[in-house]
Amino acid sequence: MNDAALDWVIRLRDPAFDGWDAFEAWLSADPAHAEVYQRLAVADRDIGDLLGSAPSLARAPAVAPPKPVRPPFTRRAWLGGAIAASVAGLIGFGLIDRQPALYPIETAPGMRRTITLEDGSRIALNGGTRILIDRKQARHATLERGEALFDVVHDDSAPFRVAVGDATLVDLGTRFNVVREGEATAVQVAEGAVVYNPDGEAVRLDAGRALRAVDGEAHLQLADVAPAAVAGWREGRLIYDGQTMAEVAADLARWSGQPVRAAPQVAGRRFRGVLSLGDGEDIVRLAPLLDVDIRRDGRSWILAPRSR
Repeated sequence: MNDAALDWVIRLRDPAFDGWDAFEAWLSADPAHAEVYQRLAVADRDIGDLLGSAPSLARAPAVAPPKPVRPPFTRRAWLGGAIAASVAGLIGFGLIDRQPALYPIETAPGMRRTITLEDGSRIALNGGTRILIDRKQARHATLERGEALFDVVHDDSAPFRVAVGDATLVDLGTRFNVVREGEATAVQVAEGAVVYNPDGEAVRLDAGRALRAVDGEAHLQLADVAPAAVAGWREGRLIYDGQTMAEVAADLARWSGQPVRAAPQVAGRRFRGVLSLGDGEDIVRLAPLLDVDIRRDGRSWILAPRSR
C-alpha cells in the first residue's frame, strides 16, 4: 500500500498529470488508501520546503566533486527513503491544501456495499449508487445517484447531514433510506426522524413517514410507509405502495445490474405489491406480478403492455 501511495505522490507532482479518475478510484477502493496518501503527501511537501530553503550550491566554494563510489540514488529512491524517515513525525499535520476534500464511493449496478464511518455511522449502498464523503466534514455525505440506507449515530452537537439534489436532510437520531433517480428524491424513515431542508420547507419526517420531491418543484409528496419495509432491498424484497412502473424499473436495474426501463405506455402506471428477488435471477418471472410483458430490446429489458 505504501508503494502505491508513493507512486501517486510522485505522479501528482507532474503538472501534466491527467489520471484523476484512476486516482479517485484508488482512493475510494479502501479508506486506508486516503490515510496513507495523506501522510506521504504531507511528508513530500515538507521535504520540498526544506529543499527550497537550503543554501544554493552556487554560493558554495568551487570544489571538484568526488568520484562516486556507487550509483547515485534516483529521485524515487531518495524520496521514498526520506518519506519513510519522516512519516513517524506526521501526527498532528492537517490535510494538504491541494488534496480534494471529497472522495467518491461507488457501486456498480447489481452490487451492494456497506461502509462504516469514523463515528460508527453506517451507509449501505444499493447497486448503481455514488456518494461523496467529505474528509473535512466527517458528519456529511452527498448522494449523487442511486439508493443508500443511512444508519446514523446521533450527536446533538453535530447532526449528520445528507445533501441530495437541491435539498439537505438532517438526522434526529435516525435510520432512513434515500433514493436519487434523475431529478427526483425519495426519503423513507425507519427509525427516529429526519428534517427535510431545515433552512427551507423544514419538513419533519418521523418513523413511518416518506417524502418524494422533484428538483425545482415546490410540491412535496408525503405518505406513510411501514418502518419494517424501509430498505427492503437489503433482503431482496422490493415493497411498493403506489410507486410508478418507471420507479419499479429503476429499482430492478439497481438490484439486477441489468438495464431495465418502462415503456411509455406503462411508465406512469401505479404498482402495489412485493417483489422477492434473488441475485442472478431472471426478471422475466416478475411479469405476471407486475401485469406487464418483460422483453428484450437490445441489451435492455423493457416493461411493456401485456399482449392480450
